[in-house]
Amino acid sequence: MVPYTATLDVDQTTVWHLSALLNAERQRRGTRTGTRALTCYKQAVLVLRWFRDGTAIDALARDNHISRATGYRYVDEGIDVLADQAPDLHQVLEHARTTPNDPLILDGKLFPSDRCSEPGPSGRSNLWYSGHKHRHGGNIQFLSDARGEPLWVSDVEPGSTPDITAARRHVFPLVHKATADGVVVLADPGYDGAGVGVRTPIKRPPEVDEHRWHADDRAYNRLLRGLRCIGERAMAVLTGRWRVLRHTTMSPSKIGAIVQAALALTNIEKQTH
Repeated sequence: MVPYTATLDVDQTTVWHLSALLNAERQRRGTRTGTRALTCYKQAVLVLRWFRDGTAIDALARDNHISRATGYRYVDEGIDVLADQAPDLHQVLEHARTTPNDPLILDGKLFPSDRCSEPGPSGRSNLWYSGHKHRHGGNIQFLSDARGEPLWVSDVEPGSTPDITAARRHVFPLVHKATADGVVVLADPGYDGAGVGVRTPIKRPPEVDEHRWHADDRAYNRLLRGLRCIGERAMAVLTGRWRVLRHTTMSPSKIGAIVQAALALTNIEKQTH
């Protein structure tokens, strides 16, 4: 093996912030001083290397002279403490009520994972396989603002779950109450039938020719598409910054916590700049 020097592309303040969260978690658990292989600071660096560069946990464990199992446990602890810092849907919607002129954009994304052969409800299909995206992964619903900044992400649903179904479980119960107070939510055609307050494109009747379709409806769809497409930048912000989101080798059931942790890290970095 050849040793080499590397630089982690993360602000020092972010490392200290995560280190403080890990220290608070150790105190909560009653961990005795000196009983851990790594200090909170070194564990924070390990976790951030995994998020930022997608470094294999085997390599992280080897670099820190710990076992592979301990490396996984340290990463899991980092995910959990960060996911607890992710914004709550209540908080996001309460803030949206104070800025009614800024719409929220609702969308879904499939985060790829390794193949998982868990059977679906029918027993004939794979639960974590998305027939729409033709790959395995977890469905995450998210809200972003009109500038394309991610605001909130949901828990994970299996990849076979349609966006509208996942949204009905995680988003609509609270969003419908907020839209009654004036909050505007924009969504793509996959959320057709979402209910009052969620603006989706108008479907053209099959018997109407494109050129004879009412100009107001076409203008509405064009305007909605122009506003909503900016929201798709939100997940690019996360996946571009935290490479581990591009493919998950852990259990797909952990994807929700991993994405929530990545959102918390993004917010921490915003606060330090």
